[in-house]
Amino acid sequence: MASASQNQRKPSGDCIFAGHRRPVETRGKYKEAPDKHVNIMYDRRIVRGNTFGQLVIPTADPAEIQRQQEIKRKAIAIKRAQEQCRAKTPEALQGRQHIDVQTDLYLEELSNVIVTTDIECQTDAFLDRPASPLFIPAKSGEDVATQIEEGELFDFHREVQPVVEVLVGKTIEQSLLEVMEEEELACLQAQQRAFHELRNIHLAEVQRLQEKERRHREEKERRIAQQEEVLEKERETAEKIAARAYTKQHLADLVPAAFSSLRSNGYFDDPVETDIETDFLPWLMDEVNRTMERRFAARELLDNILHDVAQKRLEQFKEPETNNK
Repeated sequence: MASASQNQRKPSGDCIFAGHRRPVETRGKYKEAPDKHVNIMYDRRIVRGNTFGQLVIPTADPAEIQRQQEIKRKAIAIKRAQEQCRAKTPEALQGRQHIDVQTDLYLEELSNVIVTTDIECQTDAFLDRPASPLFIPAKSGEDVATQIEEGELFDFHREVQPVVEVLVGKTIEQSLLEVMEEEELACLQAQQRAFHELRNIHLAEVQRLQEKERRHREEKERRIAQQEEVLEKERETAEKIAARAYTKQHLADLVPAAFSSLRSNGYFDDPVETDIETDFLPWLMDEVNRTMERRFAARELLDNILHDVAQKRLEQFKEPETNNK
């Protein structure tokens, strides 16, 4: 920066800083939104210098080399297609001609490209160093000193003013750029919030339509299942009716013959007779037996009483005869 600047001196003795004229970037109010991951190798604001002198070691993997060549071919094909699809300027009218006009966001600075080469030299770290210098030349000649007084070489306050002005200007410019970037980020965040709100509304509408479609589909499937169930029941009912009619027709003559055969063989009894034989007669016999047992007990008791009375009377009749004797 200092080497590119020039110091001009006024007749009054003051120093004026004047730098080489160079184009600046023409920016709009907002620049393009930065990506989350930016490769500074492709940033227009980064100057990488010449790379012709750098050592390039090719990849040993043929698949990797083929993949890189394929990527380059695709990039060239995409660029060629974009150039073909780009709208071209129509031809000039008769008697007129077109003039090249700079319309890009960045002005290009034309300068001579200097080919540079980087060379490195590494000293062996394990090389033995001598304990003392091998050769010390003898002192020859006389010692001479030069005294430089203050202000003879340069005036610091006058020389540093352009540098300070440049630093302050670059700092202010960077600050303004950062403020613009913050405003741009705030605008992008507002647009992003609005986009998210609209997207959420669209998603809610899509979910509502999907839910409606799902309900219609389920209702259709349920109606189809109900109709199939009704048809199945109708078919089963028709089969049952046909089987019942066939059974009635087949058993019309079989039932009377079977009942008559069973009745003739004694399988069907009279209920009154069965009731009398199983319930009434056993009860009647039990009652008769109990009544006869009570009569027999009463007669036996009466016989015992009569026997006792007769014995007592006999004893009473025998006592007077004994007393008379």
